[in-house]
Amino acid sequence: MNENRRREVMNGNSSWTRPALPPSDHLLGRLRRLKLGAFLALAVIVTGVAISVLDPVPAQMVRNATFDQFQRWQPRAYQDTSVRIVDIDDESLRRLGQWPWPRTRVAELVARLQEAGAAAIAFDVLFAEPDRTSPRAMLRLWNAPPAIEGEIAALPDHDEVLSRAIRRGKVVLGFATGRSRPSSGMPHTPARYVTVGEAPQRYVHALPDALRSLPALEKAAAGNGSIAFFPDADGVVRRAPLVVRLGDELLPSLSAEALRVAEGELNYTTRTVPDAGVGLESIRIGSRLAHTTPAGEVWIHYTKPEASRYIPAWKLFTGAVPAQNLAGRILLIGTSAQGLMDLRFSPMGGVVPGVEMHAQILEQILTGTGISRPSWAATLELLIIVIGGLCVTVVTLGYGAVVSLAAIAATLALLWASAWQAFSGSGLLLDAGNPTIALIGTYAIAGFARHRFSEKRQRWVREAFSRYVSPNLVDHLIAHPEMLELGGRRQVCSFVFTDLADFTPLLEMMDPGEAVDMLNGYLDRMISIAFAHQGTLSRIAGDAVVIMFSAPVPQPDHQPRALACALEMQRFARQYAEDCQNGGIAFGQTRIGVHTGEVIVGNFGGNTIFDYRPLGDPVNTASRLEGVNKYLGTRICVSAATLAGCPEWPARPVGRVVLKGKQQPLTVFEPLDPVTGNGPDTDYRCAFDLMRAESPDALSAFEWLAASRNDDPLVALHLERLRSGKTGDLIVMTEK
Repeated sequence: MNENRRREVMNGNSSWTRPALPPSDHLLGRLRRLKLGAFLALAVIVTGVAISVLDPVPAQMVRNATFDQFQRWQPRAYQDTSVRIVDIDDESLRRLGQWPWPRTRVAELVARLQEAGAAAIAFDVLFAEPDRTSPRAMLRLWNAPPAIEGEIAALPDHDEVLSRAIRRGKVVLGFATGRSRPSSGMPHTPARYVTVGEAPQRYVHALPDALRSLPALEKAAAGNGSIAFFPDADGVVRRAPLVVRLGDELLPSLSAEALRVAEGELNYTTRTVPDAGVGLESIRIGSRLAHTTPAGEVWIHYTKPEASRYIPAWKLFTGAVPAQNLAGRILLIGTSAQGLMDLRFSPMGGVVPGVEMHAQILEQILTGTGISRPSWAATLELLIIVIGGLCVTVVTLGYGAVVSLAAIAATLALLWASAWQAFSGSGLLLDAGNPTIALIGTYAIAGFARHRFSEKRQRWVREAFSRYVSPNLVDHLIAHPEMLELGGRRQVCSFVFTDLADFTPLLEMMDPGEAVDMLNGYLDRMISIAFAHQGTLSRIAGDAVVIMFSAPVPQPDHQPRALACALEMQRFARQYAEDCQNGGIAFGQTRIGVHTGEVIVGNFGGNTIFDYRPLGDPVNTASRLEGVNKYLGTRICVSAATLAGCPEWPARPVGRVVLKGKQQPLTVFEPLDPVTGNGPDTDYRCAFDLMRAESPDALSAFEWLAASRNDDPLVALHLERLRSGKTGDLIVMTEK
């Protein structure tokens, strides 16, 4: 044996080290814990503040998702206003032909609306190219006879017809960004701007270029506005600009121009926030005031789909719409036809025609309703993150899990209730999503710090306690401290009882230190194997070990666990003994008994000390089965009760054994180890069945087996019994 190791054992310096003392739980220790947790939580708060200030796309998406949900819960209630949509829908295309229609048909539509007394007619469509159906354009395609060519050329140009209709008044055209098409220059608009405060150009959306209607049509129109939208990163249109910029020139939106023309006004009045560098505050159009974002946008509070908002275009051509239904109204001409692709994503979860978004903006301005995000909202949300985060940190670190969980739940409930009340009661958009993430992150970090502190203490207790009892018992007692009381309960368990043969004579021959060292190495590995199979160490008695399965935690597969544990123990013990014998030490073989039965498991003793153990005859039976190995010549004996839970496990029947002090026989088996390549022993089983049936052929069967298996002690045992005149498989033990 290693001399240094022997000295360590003799001096009491065993292989385990004393667990480090847990952190102090007095005031100084709690402050130390609070300091660490507060530092980590403060880092989360600072991160939340930085994200709120920088406002990256993920934070915007969280905030927008919050606002979208509020809109779904409470969409704007539709109010009948002077706004209507003349819809070039699929039915209109079916009845009147595909788009684009000849400009003469558009002119006829304009004339009908003007005659009905419309307050304004706004086109959410572009007339960027000349009408290809005009007579002169068609002459270039037809090979017309000279006789009629002059007559066709004399016909009025369709764009001129539309221009004359527009010139009669109250018509607003639109322009868009050029995108893939070349810019057509600065759009013409008759509107003027009166600025209160700082010039708003630096704040509003800038158009890279413009795709305009034909110049002749623009000059004839009473107004000209942008039909462009600026969706958020997810493609949803939540805000729409009332003014945009091309170069240094301010330009109105289509909805703003429609309202201006309907109001008979010439000017827009823009007002910026008094503090320089903040942006727009509002835009006045005639008698109507629209509160805007700093970029000159209005938040759209969507309604549910409303059919009365729409007038199909084909009905106007058939005279199906009375003039009084059009008089004094702002009429937006656009399309809901899917093939024309003017559809936008809305916060309500679907798609909406672009023209309806213009209509909803006008409805909000006319009714004085809508939603807005106040300028102080971002500051309030920052304060919630900072103050709420600090409060959550203190509560989480200073109080238990139940209190801190209740506190964070109440905080979040109050936050969301306040945000919802602001939206539903006042139309204010306050972000509860990002502060929620920040507060939950702070709670999680502070809770993690507190958990780590508690876990460190529990780990110290567990490590210290596990030196004395089984780890799974320690875990169970920590999870169920109510188990630490006197008493027990009935439980079917499996037991593995091991003993080391001839160890007492070995002690007399060896130095005590070396013997202890050798025994510790043996027991350490045997117990480790038991723990690996989730067994519970019941006790160590000298060189004997008792392992229990299915207690304290029930294990439905306790029988296979016990048998697998016993076989792995035997494999180790066999190799350990072989290694010792090769080193000149006569280390004995290990015998193992395995049995299953109902016992009472619990804490026994008194107020002074607890002893967690099983009480019942199955424990004694497992011990007796271990002793039976000495008589049988086997290494492991397992009862039928254990083997019943392992139906696929190969085993050789030993017989019906009447143990010392027992009256009833116990069916005993020798398990075979599949790991070492042992499978069912059919030859032995046939011979055993003959012996059990008291057949005269049993003797010759075992003689045949013995001739080929001179090293099989179980075969030798039965052969000796048969030769002595005994029959059957009943074996009566006269000693333990």
